Amino acid sequence: MDIKHSLKQRIVIVFALMSALVAGVFGVGVIATVHVVEKRLTIMSLSGNLHRLLTQDRVEDWRHRPEKGELFYADDGIDDVAMADDLKSLQPGFQEFFRGTKEYYAMVEDVNGRRYVLLRDQRSTRKRERILFGIVLVGFILSVLLAVLLGRLLASRVMAPVSRLASQVRHRDQLLQLAPVLADDYARDEVGALARSFDETLGRLRAALGREKLFTSDVSHELRTPLMVLATSCELLLEYPRLDERSRTQVQRISKATAGMNQLVETFLLLARTEGNHTPNGQQASVLQVAEELVEIWRGPILEKGLAFMFEPCAETASRYNAALLRSVMGNLLRNAWHYTDEGFIRLTLSADGFKVEDSGIGIPLE
Repeated sequence: MDIKHSLKQRIVIVFALMSALVAGVFGVGVIATVHVVEKRLTIMSLSGNLHRLLTQDRVEDWRHRPEKGELFYADDGIDDVAMADDLKSLQPGFQEFFRGTKEYYAMVEDVNGRRYVLLRDQRSTRKRERILFGIVLVGFILSVLLAVLLGRLLASRVMAPVSRLASQVRHRDQLLQLAPVLADDYARDEVGALARSFDETLGRLRAALGREKLFTSDVSHELRTPLMVLATSCELLLEYPRLDERSRTQVQRISKATAGMNQLVETFLLLARTEGNHTPNGQQASVLQVAEELVEIWRGPILEKGLAFMFEPCAETASRYNAALLRSVMGNLLRNAWHYTDEGFIRLTLSADGFKVEDSGIGIPLE
């Protein structure tokens, strides 16, 4: 599964991973260094203590001279200083030695054919190593937690101008011709460069929208005159008494098409005058009023096509909308339903906050 994180989360994750890597390497280095140093000190200490014991004048002093946690054995020793059988196989020098479940450091030295062994219990050393490991582990965890906290703070500060820029770009007023320049609010850094790029892109987009509105307005104005001529001609032809029924039907179809085209032209003009999110002033109407008007227009063509038409109104509400835009949207939906439905039904349902057009036609492909 592809998991996508925000840029802020990625900054925190990278910051935490880098801190964990540095803290981990540092911790391992500390433990390894302490282990090496402690081993060398142990070798020096055991070697020095063994040589000190060998300088004793009397064998009886060997029993009392080893330091706490150390055991001394010699080939010519007596009682508990006598050489144990499990020590005879040890090699000369420093090594680790296990006696049952206990661990010892062993320093073995052969002098004039005699073997001398000094053992030191490793429990105190292991205890210090466990304490050191615990300290390093706690330090590692605290370092990672601190890195996450600092990463969040740093990411918030780094992403603040980016988030502010994104909010400004998303604002619908950026498409207005008098929209302020974004780059003036930012330093001359990467975010400032991004803001300047947005200014250039939005400038080209505003220019394109301006040309589109101008073109739409010009074309709509140019179409109004021929449409008016067509509508007037249709009215005159329908009043002609000698017009046969077939011709009258054709003229009525032309008149309806002209009225629909004129409605689209008015919609284009209205959209061309729209600036930002502000709908131009015009005739206001409720959804019910526009729906009843369009039902009278489309009921006949729908029934003539052999389709069932259902109109489900709702109670009148106080909400009012731009009549031309609402009429255009609802009319286009009814026209599409009539055009793409060959059998079945078309249903127009009103609600308190809008309307919907349903049909049994082929629908719109998922692609």
